[in-house]
Amino acid sequence: MTAEPRVSIIIPARNEERVLAATLASVQRAGASTGLPCEIIVVDDASEDRTAAIAAEAGARVVSVKIHNIGAVRNAGARQARGDVLVFLDADTLLPEATLQAALRALEAGAVGGGAWVEFDGRITWVQACLARAFAWFWLRLCGWGAGCFLFTRKADFDAIGGFDEQYFCAEERFFSAALKSRGRFVILPESVVTSARKLRLYSTGRLFWIGLRTLCTGKQRFRQREGLEILYDAPRETG
Repeated sequence: MTAEPRVSIIIPARNEERVLAATLASVQRAGASTGLPCEIIVVDDASEDRTAAIAAEAGARVVSVKIHNIGAVRNAGARQARGDVLVFLDADTLLPEATLQAALRALEAGAVGGGAWVEFDGRITWVQACLARAFAWFWLRLCGWGAGCFLFTRKADFDAIGGFDEQYFCAEERFFSAALKSRGRFVILPESVVTSARKLRLYSTGRLFWIGLRTLCTGKQRFRQREGLEILYDAPRETG
């Protein structure tokens, strides 16, 4: 952390003690590679494990909340950010150096914000891998929406659209992407982040397919209630 950061990397986290250290290490490497002063903000949403302690030990600034709404948790971190560039990264997602550098170049070239291609970590079946890639292609390439695990923009544009719409408990990145697109060019980087495939390991392929289909096809009203979204908010954590 520095006194005058240019880049603020905001990580919402809830009971992420198993994966957070690796995420923070990747963020530190990526931040150092840019040559710019960066800060890391971990927004701890009422964790019951060592999430906050791990973040503090790694030098991150910890913001404690009790919200249980992913968009609102990200907004809480953004309100504390001192950088003029905001990067939102999930706690189970690794940030390669090349991806952060590409995001900054896109902003310098005039983009209003964007996301990145998503790769999944190992130990999933080939059927799961194919379905995950098909969903990512539809969401990222065809629709041009950023994935919630990695989004970036300038703080001025974030403030101009009012941040994440807190009335949504699901697909909030879809509406965030659309709001930024109304202000200018929104890009999906060919560079990728690496996110955990733990939900693919913890839940059946059929259940995940149904949730994905419902996310794509149902109206906005369905996203305004937490009920039925336990897989997103209260999913068990891997222990092996």
